[in-house]
Amino acid sequence: MMSAAGKSGAMLEEDPDQTYENVLAEIQSFELPIEATLRSVYDDQPNAHKKFMEKLDACIRNHDKEIEKMCNFHHQGFVDAITELLKVRTDAEKLKVQVTDTNRRFQDAGKEVIVQTEDIIRCRIQQRNITTVVEKLQLCLPVLEMYSKLKEQMSTKRYYSALKTMEQLENVYFPRVSQYRFCQLMIENLPKLREDIKEISMSDLKDFLESIRKHSDKIGETAMKQAQQQKIFTVTLQKQNNVKFGKTVYINDRIPEERNEIVLKHAFEEEDENEEEVLTVQDLVDFSPVYQCLHIYSVLGDEETFENYYRKQRKKQARLVLQPQSNMHETVDGYRRYFTQIVGFFVVEDHILHVTQGLVTRAYTDELWNMALSKIIAVLRAHSSYCTDPDLVLELKNLIVIFADTLQGYGFPVNRLFDLLFEIRDQYNETLLKKWAGVFRDIFEEDNYSPIPIVSEEEYRAIISKFPFQDPDLEKQPFPKKLPMSQSVPHIYIQVKEFIYASLKFSESLHRSSTEIDDMLRKSTNLLLTRTLSSCLLNLIKKPHIGLTELVQIIINTTHLEQACKYLEDFITNITNISQETVHTTRLYGLSTFKDARHAAEGEIYTKLNQKIDEFVQLADYDWTMSEPDGRASGYLMDLINFLRSIFQVFTHLPTNSSDHAAMSGKVAQTACMSACQHLSTSLMQMLLDSELKQISMGAVQQFNLDVIQCELFASSEPVPGFQGDTLQLAFIDLRQLLDLFMVWDWSTYLADYGQPASKYLRVNPNTALTLLEKMKDTSKKNNIFAQFRKNDRDKQKLIETVVKQLRSLVNGMSQHT
Repeated sequence: MMSAAGKSGAMLEEDPDQTYENVLAEIQSFELPIEATLRSVYDDQPNAHKKFMEKLDACIRNHDKEIEKMCNFHHQGFVDAITELLKVRTDAEKLKVQVTDTNRRFQDAGKEVIVQTEDIIRCRIQQRNITTVVEKLQLCLPVLEMYSKLKEQMSTKRYYSALKTMEQLENVYFPRVSQYRFCQLMIENLPKLREDIKEISMSDLKDFLESIRKHSDKIGETAMKQAQQQKIFTVTLQKQNNVKFGKTVYINDRIPEERNEIVLKHAFEEEDENEEEVLTVQDLVDFSPVYQCLHIYSVLGDEETFENYYRKQRKKQARLVLQPQSNMHETVDGYRRYFTQIVGFFVVEDHILHVTQGLVTRAYTDELWNMALSKIIAVLRAHSSYCTDPDLVLELKNLIVIFADTLQGYGFPVNRLFDLLFEIRDQYNETLLKKWAGVFRDIFEEDNYSPIPIVSEEEYRAIISKFPFQDPDLEKQPFPKKLPMSQSVPHIYIQVKEFIYASLKFSESLHRSSTEIDDMLRKSTNLLLTRTLSSCLLNLIKKPHIGLTELVQIIINTTHLEQACKYLEDFITNITNISQETVHTTRLYGLSTFKDARHAAEGEIYTKLNQKIDEFVQLADYDWTMSEPDGRASGYLMDLINFLRSIFQVFTHLPTNSSDHAAMSGKVAQTACMSACQHLSTSLMQMLLDSELKQISMGAVQQFNLDVIQCELFASSEPVPGFQGDTLQLAFIDLRQLLDLFMVWDWSTYLADYGQPASKYLRVNPNTALTLLEKMKDTSKKNNIFAQFRKNDRDKQKLIETVVKQLRSLVNGMSQHT
């Protein structure tokens, strides 16, 4: 499309007049920009604007004519209108005055209304403001009330409720009034309150932990007491049931229970009394700080921190509780305090486990208990090793049983504690053995080692009621009479039974079968017999002040104690109700114990007899150079023989209640007699062959022969019955043949028959003969025996030298043969 200027130029070329008409039309239309139109008029042709101006003037004249026509047409109407307006002018002024007056009067009348209206407006504004304030206050009041409630809860230490109130404020109330400044202050204050609550609750928890640490022993003591009362009640009820079924039950393991109904009644009465006084852990400890702190940290979303802190602190307390005092082993109160604190600790943990969720788990308590149990066992094993008093060890065992039963009631495994009790049982037995060793020593020291005199039936019955002694022949004898054993025998028997009672006490409440208890009793009794009593007997036998008479009485005593062993086995059987015919029943080793003691006593008799013989032989005072004998035996030897006769009479008191005992007593007497004779013969032979004895006269030999004859007479007098023929005399055969050889001077026969079984001097050793012959040989001028031989018979001197040479040849031949 062409622009407006382009169009005007085209039109001027075609028809200038028409063109100007169009330009004027365009100017009058006011629709197109006039600048372009005018520019086209002036730019197209020279002097075109003049023509245009002419056209424009012509157009203006035409318009003026049209205006004039129009004015002429409306002039009369205009004149009439002016005339009417002038008429109205007067009325208008009147109206103006009236309106002004009316306005004045209206204004005057409206002033009061305006004032009242303003008052009404002001009141309406106030009313609207009040309504708005009331609405806002109604919106804020719950917030303020809740915040006031929060402050009250904080002041009354209801922190869990305070946290719940904070949650309501944040989630429900604060969003409604968040635009107010006080709300912002409150919102900013809530985190600080939460921290305060955490600190306060944690402080309360610390106080609680300190409190339960201090009260653990009281809690444990109460729990152990309740467990013990429950156990007593259960045991009493079980005993009554056993009696109903015809079983023999022992109270305190000694007296058959005949008053179970009374005991059970008393147990029920005690139970009823205790029911009113039973205290639980909640009664002793206020757990609210734990609950509150747990709830608070749960609400705050920091439950894990609380759990870790609680468990860490409790583990520290556990280590403190498990650390014993250094002198704990000295008294039972030290052990009791140790156990009560541990029980109190785990009772609290068990309570926390069951009343909270997640704070303490079963796995955590099991781990803590296993750690504690290992420590407890190590502590008890170490401290119990210092205990030397069996009563203290027994009380410790009872405490461990109550301790184990109490914790077992709370679900903690305690098998390792009962295993520990078996170790302590061995130690208990050791302390018992040491104690009874002292008891046995006291009994032996107080014994007079003489038969028990009985003057009345009452005394006799009193003794046999304590010791199982039976002798029909003795019972028939009139009073006064004597029991063969000494006073120590019934005392020993009673103390062995007391030991069994004491050993049995430890086996109580160990949850073991009767068979196991029976085995324990028999093994501990065997230790008492084979080790303690045996050692005491052997030490007694070896004491220097124990003489032959006492040793004989000891042999009698051990015989009766040996016979009483079967009654001890019956005694254990009655306690445990385990028959001795049971395959695995351990037998008592008392028989071997007392046999060994008896053999030791017998050996000591032989030793002391020999020592006494040596004492007499040391009194010998021979004149080895005498020319003629005194014609009677030496005094020391006669005293020795008299002593031996009196001693062997004592052996008639050895027990002969049965054929076995008679054989045993005869054998002891015979052995003692034979041993004494052999030792005497050896001592006399050694006296002749003593290297310090340089020479012996024939008179001394003849005097010595008189003493040997007295020994042979003693042997032939049967000092102890039971020897066959000349058996006892054979003890002196070596001396007899040697002395006969020198007295008869029968060297030709000796040398001729040497080595022959039927030799007259078979028991004479060439070395012995040579030694004695050299002592009799003339080796100095003081020797007058062989001087006479030289004077009277030089051939005999040569014979002696020949005998000496032959004897030396025999001795040398024996040495080479050896």
